[in-house]
Amino acid sequence: VQLQASGGGLVQAGGSLRLSCAASGRTLSSSRMGWFRQAPGKDREFVASISVSGGSTAYVDSVKGRFTISRDNAKNTVYLQMHSLKPEDTAVYYCAKLRSSGRQVDYWGQGTLVTVSS
Repeated sequence: VQLQASGGGLVQAGGSLRLSCAASGRTLSSSRMGWFRQAPGKDREFVASISVSGGSTAYVDSVKGRFTISRDNAKNTVYLQMHSLKPEDTAVYYCAKLRSSGRQVDYWGQGTLVTVSS
């Protein structure tokens, strides 16, 4: 399976972006999915996760109320809607297939760069 993230770009602080993660090679409809990010010089960190049905989500505290993870199983795609972006959100964002519980990753997708200017 391949996970391809897209939708990154340059945005001013306060702006919005929507990231997409499209899967090819197998269906993601039975998988928990997540988004992670890695800022320059920092470790990769968890951002958000979503259950198989989409009914359960989780977020890192720093993005709660600003980011929303969602999925469209018919399109085999997971999304991360980001609002009120801050310069500290600047990072490469990665989608990932998660294991059945927790935040451990089975495999990573390619990243997409989000740059937020002040």
